Amino acid sequence: MHVTTSPVDWYAARAAGIAAYLLLTTVVCLGLTMAGRKRLERWPRFALEDVHRFGGLLVGSFIVIHVVTIATDAYLPFSLAAIIVPFVASYRPLFTALGIVAAELLLALAVTNHYRARLPYHYWRRAHYLNFGVWTGATVHGLGSGTDRSTPWLLALFAAAVAAVLAATASRFRRGGVLAGGIAVAGVALVVLLAVGPLRFTPRPWNAQAFDGVLTGHVLQDAGSTRALVSAAATADGKQRALIRADLLIEPHKLDATSFQLEFLPSGMLCNGHVTRVQSFGFDATCRAQDGTRRIVHARWSVSPDSSFTGSLSVHA
Repeated sequence: MHVTTSPVDWYAARAAGIAAYLLLTTVVCLGLTMAGRKRLERWPRFALEDVHRFGGLLVGSFIVIHVVTIATDAYLPFSLAAIIVPFVASYRPLFTALGIVAAELLLALAVTNHYRARLPYHYWRRAHYLNFGVWTGATVHGLGSGTDRSTPWLLALFAAAVAAVLAATASRFRRGGVLAGGIAVAGVALVVLLAVGPLRFTPRPWNAQAFDGVLTGHVLQDAGSTRALVSAAATADGKQRALIRADLLIEPHKLDATSFQLEFLPSGMLCNGHVTRVQSFGFDATCRAQDGTRRIVHARWSVSPDSSFTGSLSVHA
């Protein structure tokens, strides 16, 4: 479903996800404040309700941006089913599914809020507790699938969000300040332990000098009376994600011209050059990247009758 490899799209997807999570945390904390006996003296209840409602709309808006930009980006290509149906996505299916479920629960809550005046109060109130499930699912989703999840700044945001919600929850149920503080500290400790332990993440290199990967693609051929244009387009997946394209203008018994392009994901940096050797099972190429560095590329594959192919890619400086 991906239609772009722009790094702007990838940055937008990550930023929208983080913004949605921080706004969701704020909305949950405001909801707990309104539900508790203690009030914010300088803020009348109707003002808190308006901020709470507007915050919920912002959460939904940023989730839409998050989903759309991920769906259209080529760094982690998702099909339409993979962004709607839990456990369909191949990328960290459990944590991706939690994000999908959280978003769909939030949509269901938005519907109940819209028809709040027509619903029995006890039904609406019980349904509203699903906000905790939405926030919990979003938290685990971010810790388990976010590509920035092991960076100190994002861990600090998650830790602060968890501490705030746990402290507000303890206060809502009239627990002592010491106990609320202890619960918040325990939540922060849990986030840190998960991040440095079972959920630890080592990001892929950015514009790697050398890497190997699995190659999948398709060969197209446009044959004229004296010349044929053969193009191969493929995606390389591995330590470094990349897109490649090779175009060959062929005359009988010789190559007339060649071009080659390697695009690094998610940065979008291009490495342009030419094909140096062609064989029935692959090709070799050289290119120079926008940062001035040179790459030597070896592609090997086996082609099926429908002109699709699978193989391997090796790149070194």
